[in-house]
This record gives sequence, structure tokens and C-alpha cells, in this order.
Amino acid sequence: MSRKFVVVDTETTGNAPKKGDKIIQIGLAVIEDGSVTETFSSFIQPHRPIPAFIQQLTGIEQEDVQTAPEFLEIAPLLLEKLENAFFVAHNVRFDLHFINNELEEAGFPAFKGKVIDTVECSRILYPRAPGYQLSQLAEWLQISHSRPHQADSDAQVTADLLLLLFDKFSQLPAPAWKGLRSLASHLESDILPLTKSWENNPAWSEKYDIVEYKGIALKRPKRPAAGERTKKAEEGSGRFFAPGGLLSTVWKDYDYREGQEKMAEEVETAMKNRRHLLVEAGTGIGKTLAYLVPSLYFSKHTGKRVIVSTHTITLQEQLIQKEIPLLKKAVPFSISVFLLKGKSHYLCLRKFKQMLGTAPASYEEVLGLAQILIWILETETGDVEEINLPGGANSLFWEKVCTDDSYGSRASGQWADYNFYERAKARAETADILITNHALLFTEMKRGDQLLPENKHVVIDEAHHLDDLASKHLGEEVSYFYFNQVLNRIGMLEEIGIFQRLLVFEQSSIGHFSSSWYQKRGDYFTLLKYEIDELFRMIHHYCRKHSIPKRTDVGRLSLRYFPAQNADPEWTAVKDSLQRILYIFEEEERAWLSFYHQLSSVVPQGTNEEGLLHDFKSAAEDIEGMCLRLESLLLEEKDNYVYWMEIDKKGAANAAYLYNRPVDVSEQLADQFFARKDSVILTSAALTMKNSFSYVIRRWGLQDFGPKTLQLGSSFSIENRAKLMVPEDIRSIKQKEKDFIWDTAEFIYHAASITEGKMLVLFTSFEMLRQTYDQLKRWDEENIFTFIAQGVKSGSRSKLMKTFKQYEQAVLLGTNAFWEGIDIPGEDLSCLIIVRLPFPPPDEPITQARMEQVKQAGGNPFTEVSLPQAVLRFKQGFGRLLRHKNDRGVVIVLDKRIFQNRYGKDFIDSLPALPVLHKPVDHLLNEIALFFQKG
Repeated sequence: MSRKFVVVDTETTGNAPKKGDKIIQIGLAVIEDGSVTETFSSFIQPHRPIPAFIQQLTGIEQEDVQTAPEFLEIAPLLLEKLENAFFVAHNVRFDLHFINNELEEAGFPAFKGKVIDTVECSRILYPRAPGYQLSQLAEWLQISHSRPHQADSDAQVTADLLLLLFDKFSQLPAPAWKGLRSLASHLESDILPLTKSWENNPAWSEKYDIVEYKGIALKRPKRPAAGERTKKAEEGSGRFFAPGGLLSTVWKDYDYREGQEKMAEEVETAMKNRRHLLVEAGTGIGKTLAYLVPSLYFSKHTGKRVIVSTHTITLQEQLIQKEIPLLKKAVPFSISVFLLKGKSHYLCLRKFKQMLGTAPASYEEVLGLAQILIWILETETGDVEEINLPGGANSLFWEKVCTDDSYGSRASGQWADYNFYERAKARAETADILITNHALLFTEMKRGDQLLPENKHVVIDEAHHLDDLASKHLGEEVSYFYFNQVLNRIGMLEEIGIFQRLLVFEQSSIGHFSSSWYQKRGDYFTLLKYEIDELFRMIHHYCRKHSIPKRTDVGRLSLRYFPAQNADPEWTAVKDSLQRILYIFEEEERAWLSFYHQLSSVVPQGTNEEGLLHDFKSAAEDIEGMCLRLESLLLEEKDNYVYWMEIDKKGAANAAYLYNRPVDVSEQLADQFFARKDSVILTSAALTMKNSFSYVIRRWGLQDFGPKTLQLGSSFSIENRAKLMVPEDIRSIKQKEKDFIWDTAEFIYHAASITEGKMLVLFTSFEMLRQTYDQLKRWDEENIFTFIAQGVKSGSRSKLMKTFKQYEQAVLLGTNAFWEGIDIPGEDLSCLIIVRLPFPPPDEPITQARMEQVKQAGGNPFTEVSLPQAVLRFKQGFGRLLRHKNDRGVVIVLDKRIFQNRYGKDFIDSLPALPVLHKPVDHLLNEIALFFQKG
């Protein structure tokens, strides 16, 4: 490439040049004719101290810049290099902002030329990258990066990255370039001048297995071969797990576990005999393979598909990436396993193509569209989990391009051969084992639609969530934010909105509706939005006024008993507001349907207008659904349902949320799920209370089915490899919460000094976590430890976990998401601290309602609701420590109730047999030190 590119990286004292932050190092790499021709780097004298955290991050100390040149001295060289060149940086705004600020302060003109941001270009060209920090990309693309956060090294790595980006740009198909060119003016990077040399690349069709359809280029679809699934296995998995068996031949480090083989036998027997089975499998049993193997043999022998359902994406990924490849190596026959998700997880090409022809509403949309242009050249699934979109699967942008109920409409018919969701469903039909999630199971159960292929045999892993998830999916919820989002989809008021674009078509093609009719639609739509806004404002005010003040930002008010509200004038005003909304919508719905029917008879098939018309109808139906939901939540009272509202106290005045949930789902699960299956295998590490399955059997409505049960303890003895410790002199939270938090932080800090980090601390409250974290950071002035706090440090659970494993002396503080479903084997985790026993919050509406039901039936709400939930949660938390047979560590419970209250024995008895110490803090710290010295 004949153009010149100057790659710049700066290290600075902070991120605010206008507040006095300065450059302390600059690195340059000049690229001409497709290679790096020159490099330059220098420390810069900032004339101000370098903060300690910057020294730690960059390795640049005060002595390094003491005799370094001032920026004024290197400015002429920098400007010379930048003449007629592109300014390139990884996050170009940051570096260019600092450079221009320094140039202007030194009396030189700011750089006003063309720029390229390698972050933005990487997001577009590598849409499946795990992250876009320079170090993440370098690792993912296998670029050597020896000294991160040193400007010379970073500049060289950014230059290497830029050359890879140019290489990929040059190989893009012409249709992809055409799409990018239409978006280029909205990007930070000036890629438009570069397209002339790339857009007519003749080799793209040879390099990629690409098909061009309706102006977009995408990977040629591969459909599964037609035909029935084959039966190839002899009956029974036999001695698959035995020493010398099939598994041991493909797994070098395989250890025979009697419990694993026992579980596999019981699963196979349950499926053959059409029985439901509950299995509590302790740490190290290997329960995943213990249900996968018999499921596979059963399916291959009988030709009957087995569904495997999980709660978390993490477990789904483990199944697909770890267990299934292992099984494919081990079994002497071919197997078909597929992961099917809800349709909203899959890209809709019709909606995507439609958006490409519309002016983007935001930079996030521009970036998302550009990413998808590249992604569809590579993806075979169209699954949003594959692509690193801004905002991910929950973003407003993805909702505009994901598959919805329109996938079977006439508007989408022309895209049938390229429909990712239909392709996924076709593959699911051929699967011996179909992996899905609990959410899809319960969505199918609620709607009564067949979202999954025909199945009679189901394995539910992470089953302890069953009733809570069933309650969530069988309930209803609505918020102002979501209602407004649905209203905006109809595009009544925006020039580029769906209705406005159809209006232009109707007036030019039909002219049936008058201008006054259109004016009325706009006026009534504005009135509808106003009334909805007012309704949620009143709900917000009502909730704030009547809810019990708490320190959290969430206000919550139960609406379970409607008679109490019926006489309240404020609540009467809420109901009157809803009636006005329903009246306006009923009027408008008739008008919208008339509009739809007039256009549907004349709109040309296969055009953008046909797609817009269907999206208009779909949006109208969604608004109808939201109105019906509002009516159900505010005007109806169903037996066995709890109703409540929540507000964000620091949010907008209409930031209100309405919910209902069935309190007891046992009958629904029994009638609509268990009765319709031949066998359901339910497994988890925590299903028993006092060694009995009776609690979950009752909660899940399994009494009449006579399910078989199997309880398997840990496959390895932990008596010599773990200890449970409870300090006896930590102050009680009941006396003063501030003192308890101080003692908690102090214990964590001293224990971390002994264990050298490698610690997971589980909280039941975000507020307590935050206060503890703040105290720990105040004490750790020298940054000895890396404290990673959920909700304080940004990032998903998996991102926080990855950060935790990267640092030597790390302490991870987590709440709900970290009590289960995480695997930190070996020396990465040696100490688990449980701050409080995990009783469900007493003001949680579902818990309140369940306790009230038990109380009315003459039972004990604490022992029948709160305690079992807490014990099962406690068992899940304990299971985070010892994941493999060679793991060892200590568990510390800082909640003295485990010894002071009678029910504490239930928590201790729920754990495997291990030494228990109840001593003063100093004694326990010595015990921890001795434990690891002996290890």
C-alpha cells in the first residue's frame, strides 16, 4: 500500500489532559508499502509526579523521566512523520487528544488529518474476538507482545495489528465492501479513501465459500442431511466407565469413580423404565458424563431423542467444547449433538438487510451493522453468542436484527434458504442429544407451542433452580422502559420509522388515507405515549411513597392484596390512567389494522416495504400484548400469584417495573411438564435437606410420580484436605453492621496475607460487598493484592473470573452469581469465605408469599421455606472450593449463627465430613498458616 501510516501510542499520568495530565512516553511506528519502515520512542518529562498506580501499570518510574526531553523537543520530529500520513492508534481519540493538547501547549498546530482507530477496525473485522484491548487482541491473533503498557512495545504491536487488518480488508468480498462504504461516513476511522484499492478484489469468491444473495455476501449455508437418525448402539452403555473401558482409552488422566458409574446405571435404568429420577451428585462425581453417556446410548439404541437442559451458558459451553468431543472420540459410532436456543438468539437476515438500507440511529448501530457484514461471511449459526456486539444479546440494536415471529411470514419467505433459526431447528431434528436451556423449556411450557423437536426424555442439570425459573417464566412483567421500546418500534413519529416510511409508500401508491387521518394517528400516538408515561410516573410515586425505606437504590412494594389498594385514591388514579390507555389503544389498533390491510394487498412481494409492513403489524401486536399484560398486572388477581412493583430510586421518575409470579408451581410442573415426559432426570450438587429429597419433591410436584432418588457424596475424601472454620469473636451484625463489616474486611485482609490471595469471598448483599471492598482498598495502599469486586469492577462473571486467574495475589468478592456455576481448580483458589448464611431476603416477594402460604396452612415458614433454600445455597457455595481430587483449602464462615442457633447444625450436616474449628480469630489465622505449611 503506497499510503503512509504513523502508528502512535502514548503512556500518560492519567486520562484528562485538560486537568493537567501529561504524556510520559511516546512510541511511533511508521508503515509504508505494507511494512514497518521506521520506529521511534522516547520518555517525556511531564514536570509532575507519576501516580503510583500508573507506575505499577506501565513500569515507568519517576527516575525514567527525570532527564527525559520535554514534549516541545520531540514535537518537530512528530509533525514531520505525520505529514501527509494517517494518524493510527489503538483508541485513537485518547492518543490524538493528548498529542494535540501537547502540540497546542507547545505552540504547534494540532493534527487535523485522517485517522484510523485499530480498536474500531478490529471490532469490525474481528467480530468474534473475545475482547478488544491491545493485549487481548495480541494474544488472540498470536502477536508477540512482550511489554504491555510500554509505548514503544504497544506501538509496534498496534502496527502489526494494523497490517493484519489491512490484509483482511483486502480480501473482503465486493458486497461486504459496498455495505461498509455505506457506513463509512459514520465511523471514527477514515477507511473510505482506502477502499479503492480493495473493493474490487477478484479473489474473494475463491478464498471464501461465499454466496451473494440480495446484495449481501454470506457464508454458503450447509444444511443437515435429510433422513432419520440412525440406531447404531447396542443396548446399554456397558462398562464404559470401568478401568480399561472406552473412556480410559481416550482420556489419559481418567480416574475410575464408582459413583459416576452408579449414576450412569441409574440414569439408563430410569430412561428404559420411563421413570423420573433425582440425583444429588457431590464434587468430583463427574455427573455430566454420568448422564451424557447413558443418554447417548439410550438415544442411539431406541432412536428417541434426549434433551439436556442447563441453566447457564457456561455449562452449555462446557458440554459442547469439552464433554461432547471426548465422547465422540470414545464411542464406536457416530453421534449427533446440537445446541438449540430461543429464536431471538439468531440473526434475521431480512431485518439486517432492511436496516442496511436505513439511516442508522446511533454509532452503536453503525458498528453493529459493520460487524455483522463481516460476521455473516464466517458464521454458520448466526448465534449472537458468537459475536462481540456492543451491548450483546440484550442491546436495542440486536432486537432490531434478531429473529422474531416473522421468520415464517411471507415477508421472510424469500430468505428461507438463509434463515439461521430454521437451519438450527433442522439440525435439532437430527440430533441424538439436543442441548438447550431451562428458559426455552419453560417458554415452551407456558406458550404451549412446540419450540423443541418432539421429545419424551429430558435431563435437567443445575436442577436446583427449577421452581424459581418456572415461576419466573410462567409469570408476567412490564416496565416503562420496555413498553416505550415497543412503542418506538412502530416508528409513528420518526422520519425513518416504520410507519413514516410506509406512509410515503401508501401516499405515492394508493392514496387511500387522507392527511387528516395521518395527522390523527400522530396525535393519538403522542397522547398514548403521554398517558403511558403518566401511568408509570404515578406507579413510581406510589411505590416510593408506600415502600419501606431501605439503603438500597431499589424500592419494592407488594401488591398481593388488592382490597387494600381499592379504597386508595392514588391507586384509583392509577387504574383510571390504565383505562384511558386501553381506550386509546383500542381505537388506534383498529386504525393500524385498517392501514395494514390496505397496504398488504398492494405491497410488492420481496421488497423492503413488504418487510416493513410485517414489522409494523408485529409491533402493533407487541403493543397489544403489553396492554394486556398491564391490564393483567393492575386489574386482575389470580389465585396463587404474587404481585409487586419495583422502582429505581435514582432513576427517572417513570422507572417503574410491575411483576407477577405463581407462588407454588408444583401443579403446573406436574401437569404441564412431568406428566408429558416419559422420564426426567434432575441432577445437581444440592438437592437434599437433612439427606432427604422431600423438600424438592414437594416443591416440584413430583409426589404422585414416585420418582427414584440417588444421593452420591463426593468421589474423594476431603477430611485431610479441607477445614471449616468459624471465628467466635467477630462482632455480630445485629449489634452494629459497621463493626461487622470492619471485622469482615480485617479477617479477609489477614487471611489473604497468609494464603497469598487465591481467595473467593461470597456475600449475600451488594451493599455489604461494596463497603467491605472500599475498606480493603483503603488498607491496601501498596496494592499488594488485586481485589476484584462484582458490581464494583465492570464486566461479566466470566470476565471477572478470567481477571482473577490472571493475577497472583487476587481476592474475588462476589454475590449471587458466584455462589454456583464457577470452576476454579487447583492452586488458583485455596480459601473460601462465606460472609453470611445465604437466607433468601425476607422482603423478596416470592419468598414472602411462599412463607405466607405455609403459615396459612399451619406450617412453619422458616423451616419449610427459608431454611431449606439457605442450606441448598450454602452447599452450592461450599462446592466452589474443592473441584478436583488434588484440591485443598479452607472454608471460613463469618456468620456466628452457624454455632449460636439450633438450625446451624443443618448447615454443617449438609457438608461432607471435615474438621470444624470454632476458635478466636488469631487462633484460626494460625491454623490457616499451619494448614498450608503442611500442604
